[in-house]
Amino acid sequence: MTGFTLGDVLAQNFVNDDGAPYDVMRTIRLGSFGFLVHGTTGHYFYGMLDSKMPGTKPATVAAKVLIDQTLWNPIFGCMFFGYLNLVEGKSLQDYKKKLEADLATAVMGSWAVWVPAHTINFAFVPPAQRLLYINSIQIGYNVFLSFLGNKKVEDAEEVKEL
Repeated sequence: MTGFTLGDVLAQNFVNDDGAPYDVMRTIRLGSFGFLVHGTTGHYFYGMLDSKMPGTKPATVAAKVLIDQTLWNPIFGCMFFGYLNLVEGKSLQDYKKKLEADLATAVMGSWAVWVPAHTINFAFVPPAQRLLYINSIQIGYNVFLSFLGNKKVEDAEEVKEL
């Protein structure tokens, strides 16, 4: 919860340049996603990954990173955009448009951050300390997610007019 909340506070204060006033509800939405969805699903996914693939051998680390980034990453992106869509009262069509517009960007942005971060995590960080390590990196990554999750999706007609 803290990582998503802090990530949104940083995004709204230092990244967004649209001149809009600070949106407290946006921060609450992001924080609640971290608390209600990300915390539990991440805990169980990474716990399962560690239990099924114990150890820090290079092949094991590479397999964990590959599974994380090819399976979990897109699922996480769908959950993230879906949660925001739901709590903002948007339609299923809006959700589909958001996925079409921004899921690939979210997945590729994740590769840039989480491939090296998880390589270090799975290879060198003791399991008991992984949450602290991941949460510290997550704050910076959540600035990106906050920006992307709140970016307006342009309709195909609007894009054609430009």
